[in-house]
Amino acid sequence: MIIKNYSKVIPTIFDDEPAKGLKGRILIGNADGAKNFCMRIFEINKNGYTPRHSHDWEHEVFIHSGSGYLYENGEWVPVKSGQAVFIPGNEEHQFKNSSDEPFIMICLVPSNAPEL
Repeated sequence: MIIKNYSKVIPTIFDDEPAKGLKGRILIGNADGAKNFCMRIFEINKNGYTPRHSHDWEHEVFIHSGSGYLYENGEWVPVKSGQAVFIPGNEEHQFKNSSDEPFIMICLVPSNAPEL
C-alpha cells in the first residue's frame, strides 16, 4: 500500500503553449507499481488552461475545487467543484480556469497512456 500527500509530489510545470498556468503531478503511477491506471492531479491557475487535444483512451476527471470551462464538441461547458466528468476516447477536450482561485482536478487514465 502507498499513501502520499499530493503537495509533496514535485509538479511538472506547463506554462507555454499549448498549456498555460498548469501544474501536473503523478499521484499514483507506474513507479508505484500501478498496473492498470495512473492517477494525476492538475492545478490550473487563474486564466490558465490545459492543451486542447484528443487521444485514443478514455479518462475520468473529478473537479476537486474551483470552477472553469470544459471544451466539448465545439462548445465551452461550465464545470465546478464536486462534478465528475467522463471523456470518451478520441473526443477533443480542454479545461480552462475561469475563477480567481486555483482550479484543481483529479484525472485517471489507463496505464498505457502517457502519465503526464
